[in-house]
Amino acid sequence: MKKIYVTRRIPGEGISMLTKAGLEVTVNEKDAPLSREELLAILGTGGYEGVLSQLGDKIDSVVFDAAPSVKIFANYAVGYNNIDTIEAKKRGVMVTNTPGVLTDTVAEHTFALILAIACRLVEGDRMLRAGEYKGWAPELLLGLDLKGKTLGILGAGRIGARVAYHAKRGFDMNIVYNDPAPNDYLDKELGATYLKTTEEVLKVADVVSIHVPLLKETEHLLNKERLSLMKKSAYLINTSRGPVIDEVALVEALKTGVIRGAALDVFEHEPALAPGLSDLPNVVITPHIASATEETRAAMSRVAAENLIAFFEGKIPPNPVS
Repeated sequence: MKKIYVTRRIPGEGISMLTKAGLEVTVNEKDAPLSREELLAILGTGGYEGVLSQLGDKIDSVVFDAAPSVKIFANYAVGYNNIDTIEAKKRGVMVTNTPGVLTDTVAEHTFALILAIACRLVEGDRMLRAGEYKGWAPELLLGLDLKGKTLGILGAGRIGARVAYHAKRGFDMNIVYNDPAPNDYLDKELGATYLKTTEEVLKVADVVSIHVPLLKETEHLLNKERLSLMKKSAYLINTSRGPVIDEVALVEALKTGVIRGAALDVFEHEPALAPGLSDLPNVVITPHIASATEETRAAMSRVAAENLIAFFEGKIPPNPVS
C-alpha cells in the first residue's frame, strides 16, 4: 500500500478519496504549519511515496535528499513557487497543482478588494466602530467611481482575464494589460488594449491588479521605480504572490502619496507585514484568503487527490507542472 503524507488538514473529500483509492494516508492533525525540522524528520523517516503539500512547505533539494522515497508532491494550490520544480525534474519527482477551480473565487475576491479600497469601506467601518462618525458631510471619505476608469492587468491568465471580465461587463471600465503575449479573448470580447511593457500599464491605469506567477523575473516587479510611474490617484491590488511587490517601497509610496492606496491579500514575508503597512489608512489587507470559500477549497482538495490517485495508478496526473 502506497503511503501518503498530508502536511496540513484540508477541507473537502480529498482525504477520503485517497483512502478509498487504497492509499494509506497520514495527516498532520495539529492544524498548523510544520516547521522545516518537522517536515524533514517526518518525510525522512516515514517511508512516504507521495506528499500533499501546502504553499508554506518549502520543498527543495534538502527535502528531496531527506526523502528519496517520495515520488510526487501534489501542491494544494495553483501556485508552486514553494517547490523547486527544476530540481524535482532532475530527480524524476512529479509536482502537481490545483489550477482552474479557484479562478472565479480569486477574481471575485480581487474585485472585492478593488471595491473596498475605491469606496473606502474599511476606513468607514473603522470610523464608525471608533465612535468618530459625527454625521453626513459633503467631503466625508470621498472615493473613486470605477465606471469609465482604466483597469490595468499585469498577467492575463485565467484569473487576470476573469477580473477584466468583471471590470468591463460589470463596471464599464476600460482594460489595458501586459502579458508575454496578447490575449485574444481580452482583445476581441472585452475590447482590451495590449501594452508591451509593465511600465506602459502603470502609467495609464487608475487601478492596477497583479496576477503574475512568482518567478525570478517577477520578484519585486513593483519596486520603487515602477511605483513612481503610477498615477498619484491610482490604486494597486495584489492577489497573486507577495514578493512581486517590494513591500518596503510600497509602504513608503503609500505614506508619501506616490499612489493613492493599495489592497493586498498576499505579503512579501508572510505572515509578517512590512513595518508600518498595517498602520496606514489607505491600505486594505486580507490574510491570504482570496481562494477561501467552502466550494473552492473543497474543489482544490478533490483536484489534489485526483493528481495523487492518477499518479499511483500509473497514469499522468491531470495537473503536472514538472
